[in-house]
Order: sequence, then structure tokens, then C-alpha cells
Amino acid sequence: MRKTIIIAEAGVNHNGVLSNAKKLVDVAAEAGANFVKFQTFKAEKIASKFAEKANYQKQATSRNENQLEMLRRLELSEQDHIELLEYCAKKSINFLSTAFDVESIKMLQALGITLGKIPSGEVTNLPYLRKMAAAFPNLIMSTGMATMGEIHEALNALTTAGAKRENIVVLHCTTEYPTPMADVNLHAMQTIQKELDVLVGYSDHTLGIEVPIAAVALGACVIEKHFTLDRNMEGPDHRASLEPGELFEMVRSIRNIERALGSTLKQPSGSEQKNITIARKSIVASKRISKGEPFSEDNITVKRPGTGISPMQWDNVIGQKAIQDFNEDELIVLK
Repeated sequence: MRKTIIIAEAGVNHNGVLSNAKKLVDVAAEAGANFVKFQTFKAEKIASKFAEKANYQKQATSRNENQLEMLRRLELSEQDHIELLEYCAKKSINFLSTAFDVESIKMLQALGITLGKIPSGEVTNLPYLRKMAAAFPNLIMSTGMATMGEIHEALNALTTAGAKRENIVVLHCTTEYPTPMADVNLHAMQTIQKELDVLVGYSDHTLGIEVPIAAVALGACVIEKHFTLDRNMEGPDHRASLEPGELFEMVRSIRNIERALGSTLKQPSGSEQKNITIARKSIVASKRISKGEPFSEDNITVKRPGTGISPMQWDNVIGQKAIQDFNEDELIVLK
């Protein structure tokens, strides 16, 4: 059975409060996610004082602050990261964080992190991509807003800088919060896999859990999904995130889909074997038949159970002579 890596994206839904971050770890661990992911950044390194907030951020945060001021409130310190790593180990869930700047890459590397997450906004950031390739032996790259050409260029940048193609997972993604269903374009994930020959997954920003489940059915080996303690909390990403109960349901559903996908073989399953003779049919007498009488369409028919001669042998039975008397509904037997 193929096992999907499920990343519960806490992101900045802790609102800069370590105790909230730990509660998010609790939820992700209890839901059965493989990773709980945060975001590591220095606000001054990723946004200028002139950077505006996105519309979805304006709707969920104070309009009296710019993007830089909002990001400052959402930072986690190095000590916070250390505590979260220890807490994740205690809760038996893997820690992961997206580094948004070079300083943050170095910090995560120093903390022993070996899996790097590249956010959609950095796909066209060549110096950043080179640093990520050098810092982490395994990489996951989201591709929201990117064209196939840009993804190809980013992959080339990573591999040229030392990353192994087989250690890179490319996530199809749409950078809109929430993402309208009409903009998901889930088949693009398969296009990425086919054209670029890489492992693929899906980073979801839709409302609900249907699309990530569908992505697993289409071959995603990694699923990333935002979650929150409460969608009504103030903050940029809460409204497009799952609440705890929904995260539980998504993980449960994905695991069920994994089991349901099975293998490429088409054969009777173990659970249905017992129903074969009940549901299928056999050739039986449609009326009394005397010994020596030829079988014909007038004196035989097909009925359950399937314990006798298969109806697929109909043409072989027609014309043969009865070796004994048969009553109506009795299974036909040959020599």
C-alpha cells in the first residue's frame, strides 16, 4: 500500500504565541499527520516597509498595519523553534518548517533539519534555491503561481546546485486563500509528474477536504493542508484552514483512500470470494428432463447458485444428452 506523507500546515496560525504553536502540534499529532509544519522567517528579510498585504490578509487582520508589521507579530524565535522541535519529538510527530530567507535556512540547518520546504513565492528566487539545495538533502517545493517553464527552471537550479532530482517532491498548488474549486486544476499535478519526471504532491488551499483526497487518488505522494485551532481567530490564514475535527477527517479519509487504491491487479478480493457462488449463476433444468433427452433452449436455463456449470459453457451444453433425469431447477451435470 502506497503511504502518503501528510503535512499538517500550522504555518503562522499560532499568531506568534508559542503556547498556541504547541496546541497545534497536539492537534496534528492526534490527527495522525506525519509532519506539523511552521514558517520560519525574519520579517525584515522578506518584506519591505512598502509591501502591501494580500486582499485575504487585509480581510483577516488589522488594516492599520502593513505586511511587514503583520509579519513581525507572527515570527517565532530561534528558542521557540528549539522548544517546538523538542515538543514534536515528545508527541511523536515530525517537525518541519518553511524557511523564507537565507538567515532562516541557516537556522533550520543548524537545528538538524534535513527536509527543506520551498514556498511558492520563492520558485523564481535563484539565490534562495541554491541555498536550499545546499542546505537540505531532501526538498519539497510548492508551485503556486508558477508556469511549467518556471518549475523546470527551478528544478534545474536545484539540481545544478547539488540537489538530487529523486529527492525532490514538487507540489501542485494554487496561491489563493481560499482557492475557488474552478482554479484548482488538479490534473496539472499529473502533467508536472509526466513532463518533469518527479515525485508530485498537492498543497491545498481550498475549503474542505475533498480536493486533497482526490489528489491522493490521482497519485499525490505528499499532501499539505493548513489547519487552525479556530477559524474565527484573528490572523491571515485562519479562514482558509481546517479546524481540528476536519483535519482528523482528512487524515482518516486519505488513509482509507490509500487502502482502497490497492494494486493494479484485477482479481476477486478476499472479502468477495464467499459471494461468488451466491451471486453468479449455473445452468439448470427449466423443466423436467428425462435421461437421454438432448439439452436445448427449451429445457435448460440459467439461475443461481453458481455452484454448477458456468453459463459461459452454454454452447457446449446445448445438444448434449442428459445422463440422468433432472427435475426443474436442478443443476445440470455432464459426464
